[in-house]
Amino acid sequence: MDHMQHPRRKRLIVPLMIATVASLALVGGAIAFVRAGIYNVGADDPHLPATYAVLEQLREASIQARASKLEVPKDLMSQARITQGAGNYAAMCTQCHLAPGMGPTEISRGLYPAPPNLTKETVDAAEAFWVIKHGIKASGMPAWGGSMDDAYIWNMAAFIQKLPTLDAAEYQAMVASSGGHSHGGGETMPHHDGAAPAGGDHPHPPGTPADHHAPTAPATGGHSHAPGTPPHDDAPAKPAKPAHVDPPGAPPHTH
Repeated sequence: MDHMQHPRRKRLIVPLMIATVASLALVGGAIAFVRAGIYNVGADDPHLPATYAVLEQLREASIQARASKLEVPKDLMSQARITQGAGNYAAMCTQCHLAPGMGPTEISRGLYPAPPNLTKETVDAAEAFWVIKHGIKASGMPAWGGSMDDAYIWNMAAFIQKLPTLDAAEYQAMVASSGGHSHGGGETMPHHDGAAPAGGDHPHPPGTPADHHAPTAPATGGHSHAPGTPPHDDAPAKPAKPAHVDPPGAPPHTH
């Protein structure tokens, strides 16, 4: 009986050995490919179409799976939420996602994958909340949840729903009435009395720049470019910041 089974065992062992050798060769080839630096990680060298398609599907499926578990506030599209979210959008998002009447910026042109122009695209509110809070790996989209309370993130998600319907004048008027950059997560501390700390208009946690708003342009003309390049205005002028008012749903602050 053993003698009769031996040829069958041999027929099974040989394919297994071939499969094992092939697998080891693939792993070794993958390691060699990574270590050789063959793949160009430069943002100005696009992925192959198949690679991009897989990454796009992975991103969309990941966001949808997590956003579907969120409970959207019933008053999300209240005017108070939309207006408050406008100030944070103007301060934190326009350099990548633009604003009505605003052309591409150096940042939006240089990022890959290109950030969506939110003046022309509508993003599901729950998905917008999840992305703003958690960010997206290797995309340039930061996770704002570490410094921003959920109520303020929902307000930004609400504003993003409204943004494609606004023209430049309507956008500027809404930002002007928003209360400015304020999101209660420790990065911006509101000042009801209008007094600003000595270091700027609000304190920052250790390790962050003194102020991440656009710097004041110097008398020489501000942001200069190499000779022969035309000057440009990357972003619309920011309106004066009125006194802070806590948005709907936001936790109270102790000053």
